[in-house]
Formats: sequence, C-alpha cells, structure tokens
Amino acid sequence: MTDLVSKWNYPTTVRFGAGRIKELPDVLEAVGIKNPLFVTDPGLAKLPVVASTLKILDDAGVPHGVFSDVKPNPVESNLTAGIEVFKKGGHDGVIAFGGGSALDLGKLIAFQAGQTRPVWDFEDVGDWWTRADAGAIVPIIAVPTTAGTGSEVGRAGVITHEASHTKKVIFHPKMLPEIVIADPELTVGMPPFITAGTGMDALAHCLEAYCAPGYHPMADGIAVEGIRLVFENLPKAYRDGNDLVARAHMMSAAAMGATAFQKGLGAIHSLSHPIGALYDTHHGMTNAVFMPYVLAFNREAIEARIVRLAAYCGIAGGFEGFVRAVDKLRADLNVPHTLPGLIKGLEMDAARKGLIADMAIVDPTASGNPIKLTRAAALSLLESAMSGAA
Repeated sequence: MTDLVSKWNYPTTVRFGAGRIKELPDVLEAVGIKNPLFVTDPGLAKLPVVASTLKILDDAGVPHGVFSDVKPNPVESNLTAGIEVFKKGGHDGVIAFGGGSALDLGKLIAFQAGQTRPVWDFEDVGDWWTRADAGAIVPIIAVPTTAGTGSEVGRAGVITHEASHTKKVIFHPKMLPEIVIADPELTVGMPPFITAGTGMDALAHCLEAYCAPGYHPMADGIAVEGIRLVFENLPKAYRDGNDLVARAHMMSAAAMGATAFQKGLGAIHSLSHPIGALYDTHHGMTNAVFMPYVLAFNREAIEARIVRLAAYCGIAGGFEGFVRAVDKLRADLNVPHTLPGLIKGLEMDAARKGLIADMAIVDPTASGNPIKLTRAAALSLLESAMSGAA
C-alpha cells in the first residue's frame, strides 16, 4: 500500500491512503473547526466504522454532534432536520461521512444553515449560486466510505424536491470540502451490492464525462484512466471486499469521475434521476441499468471516442467490444439488465412513462448528452430499459 499514499491538490486537498482517518483531529484543526456536526446515514451510524471514527474525536477531546436522518435519496425534510441540529448544537463546521447521500446532505447543511433564502433558490441554473451569502457557509471535511459518487471532491449536492419528486442540484464553489480524507480501509465493510452500485456510478461519471461534447482534455484524460481503473478493480473489490489495493483504486476512480464530470454528464444520469426520485432506487445501480441502452443511442456521435477508449483499456473489438465489456461487467456484478429487474413488480402506464421522459429532458444533466435528448428519445430509452431490447 505504500505506493498508494499521496497528497493531492486537485481539485481540493486529498489525504489519500490506508489509515489516514486517524488524522481527522489534525484536519479539523487545520481548517479551524472546533465543534463539528458529524453527518452520516442511519445504516452506517450503527456500524463499527462510525464508532471507531467518533472515538478518534473523543480521544482528541473534540466535541461533536451526530446527525444521521438521511434517506438514500436525501429530501428537504432531511436537510431541515439537519440544520436544526446544527444550529442547536452551536456547530461551526461539518464532517460529511459516508456514501453519496451523507456527503451531499452534509455539504448542504454546511451551505444552507446560514442562508435566509430557500435552498431551491440556489439550484445549479445560470448564476443562481451568486444569490448565496458565501460568508455564511461553514467549512466541510469529507470522508467517503464508498467509492462511487465522488461527492467528496464536488461543489454541489443533490436533493429531492418532495412535492415535485424531482432531483435538484444545488451548487456553490464553497460547497467543495476543504480537505478530504480518502481512506480505503473505510470501504472494506461495503456489501457487494453497494460495492457494485457505487462502482458503476463511478464508471457512469467517467464515461459520460468522456463522451460529453466540448473541449476539456484534462477531464477527458482523467475520465479515461478512471474507466480503466474501474474495469480492472471493481470486479476484484466485488469478489473480495478486503482487497485494499482494489478498494484504493476504486476510491481514486470515484474522485476522478466527479472531477471529470465538470465537463458534463448525459442521458444515463438524466434518466436515472427521475427513476431514483420516484422509486427510491440506488442511484449507481440505476445508472448501471441504463448504461448500455444510452451507449447504443449515442453511438453515431461517440463511436470514434469509444474506439480510442477501448484500445486504451485493452478491450478488443472497438465500439461493440466496449459495449460487450460493459455488459460483462454488469453481469459479473449481478446488475439487473432491466428496470423491472431492479424494481420488482415494476409496471408503467403511458402517463408514468411520459412523466419520466418529461423529467429527464429538463434534468440539468440532459444537456451534456452527445445526441440531443428529446422527449421521444427519452421514451425510447425508457422502453429499452423496461424490455431489455436496445
């Protein structure tokens, strides 16, 4: 593991390596947090990994509160409750600890606790982020325990608007955590399903960023290597959760995906978001279901890029070979091939399909798709994901 220890400053400071969670008190001191709110999810809160981390704080004499009322797809009521705990405890910063839901909500609590406008006023639309009082945003330390979303290196958080059942991206540059502790030992306890889903989320981020139109060679380069790391290491981490080298490489791939997707995402995400909001599915696993259908839909615009990508990853057969490799990876990870395989007993009438298509085409990620995502195209992709026929 000595070769997998480093310090990164792109896009923020990352203390990477096994065992580095022990540095948490030093990290808090470095950014001036004296009384943090520790934000995690309810399942993780019951596990030894949280108890051992809180003991590190206790042993260092760091006062702290804990908030874990976080749904897998966080909603506004979770944010409201978290802000109440933050204010009541007199906290001056946040430790966001966990997977994407806990990381996103922790960042949103740190962002929103000092604002006077509703959180929806800061959706990632145009320059809406400038409406926020930047001076009221408290510092964030991010500690990922999964290897998927990459939210630890992101400047946004995703939250579901309960009334409309739509996922909203809230953005502000100061939502970027001050320091990240990326310790692969914290991911060892992930069950295979979560390992697969979060890993496929990292792949979706890298793949859609690479395929998104526009000029961003740095993002492209990061995405390509992230894709290679996923293909090489996700099956190993899935088969053997104690493989720290594979876990470390997957943690890198997750951060790389979130760094790369500043270039853009696409239809995989814009279709997954309404499914997750309406059916509360695991985001990464939903991305995995849609992936081959969106690849086929975008083929005309991305084939040359995918041929180059396949060659870099050592995958023979060009575009078709790459899609076969994606399908094999999905099968090896027990990813359902269809939405009914993911959501047992799922049936959709025309009205529900139309609603999902309408939500998909206005999702902020839709604009990054290489081929324009029309309502008809969204309906066609949804039909493919329902039936399993590309």
